[in-house]
Amino acid sequence: MVRNPAEPARESVRIVSSEHLVSPKSPELSEMEFGLIIAWHAFSRWMMRCMNASGVKDMTPIDVLVLHHVAHRNTEKRLADICFVLNVEDTHVVSYSLRKLAGLGLVSSARNGKESFFSVTPEGREVCMVYRDVREAWLMPAFSGSAEDNARIGDLASLLRTLSGRYDQAARAASTASA
Repeated sequence: MVRNPAEPARESVRIVSSEHLVSPKSPELSEMEFGLIIAWHAFSRWMMRCMNASGVKDMTPIDVLVLHHVAHRNTEKRLADICFVLNVEDTHVVSYSLRKLAGLGLVSSARNGKESFFSVTPEGREVCMVYRDVREAWLMPAFSGSAEDNARIGDLASLLRTLSGRYDQAARAASTASA
């Protein structure tokens, strides 16, 4: 591909949120972090508005994520397992969300010994399916469904999971350094 001489060279154009954090080891990492920031906020906004269009108002992004995970595979889930899968460190955040969802009649809990197990209610399952319909109607038309595009999305998903592991490891190292 021939570069248009009127366009600046790629190496000199960095779209970042904090230029003072750009490292010569990987300036692309700062670009990716900015991409994550704006993608996360767009995704959060989407989840809340999609849920609103599904008939449930005042849901936070974590509420939406917790509801969909509890509905996942229609199996009961423990608080610790929900936190683990969603990579949420603060169990109080997920616990609050579960209480909110239970108050809305979307999830229920049952005790088994000392543990509580959460499952989606029929109303919660219906909300998840309406959410899916709204997603299909408003988000999915923007995706071509081509094998090449889907492969790129799959590669990106794999990269994001790899990066999450690196950030988690760095967070553990930083917490021991400050102790």
